[in-house]
Amino acid sequence: MKKITDLSSIPPKSLKKDRIAKKTKKYVEIIHMEQHKLFAEHKRSLLIILQGMDASGKDGVIKQIFSSVNPQGVSVSSFKKPSTLELSHDFLWRIHNEAPAKGMIKIFNRSHYEDILVPSVNKTISDDNLKARAKMINEFEEHLVREGTIILKFYLHISKDEQKIRLEERISNKLKQWKYNASDFETRKNWDKYMKTYQFVFDNCNKVKWTIIPSDKNWYKEYLVAKLVAETLTKMKLKLPEIQEVIKSDN
Repeated sequence: MKKITDLSSIPPKSLKKDRIAKKTKKYVEIIHMEQHKLFAEHKRSLLIILQGMDASGKDGVIKQIFSSVNPQGVSVSSFKKPSTLELSHDFLWRIHNEAPAKGMIKIFNRSHYEDILVPSVNKTISDDNLKARAKMINEFEEHLVREGTIILKFYLHISKDEQKIRLEERISNKLKQWKYNASDFETRKNWDKYMKTYQFVFDNCNKVKWTIIPSDKNWYKEYLVAKLVAETLTKMKLKLPEIQEVIKSDN
């Protein structure tokens, strides 16, 4: 894969926001219809992995694209600093427990990749252990695929300048102040280290491919994610179950 630092985080200048927004709405409608079939069919599942730096818009993607689907068939899991219990198990223990059941769409708002990113940047485990974790992640994802789970992995690619603007909005905008976390600015100081580690992830954890989403403009980011999710669900050729036997009442 190309270096993440060489990839654009903005949409092509030829695109019009209003036109793209209309297309996004149509893809969201398709997701709504196909998710109904996925839940009813109850044979396969979809796992959507969202990764990205702080303020890249992971929450916004979930809200804008999945707010209209049946909440019975969609759930979101976020993976932050492991608890004492989680640390007493292997690093994938807490992840596997949240994998989607048949018929479900599961969204990981951050994921098992945090267990490569954070230890690498903070230098808490060796390079050999990081490589071993990458191998285990590939095996884990391949196992899920064999069991009937389709996996979509998105990296929301935001520029460092745009991230600064969004983080500062969490201080000035009262509607966004609840998102403010002083540690985000500390993490930002390690931007280059995170970019280097993400590149390691893209190069080594790619048995299930990554999709890089330019994310400086929310309308373009939401369009690209909605498009791929809708197309993926459509390609699954999901079908509503039919009645196998009709039992008529004697009355």
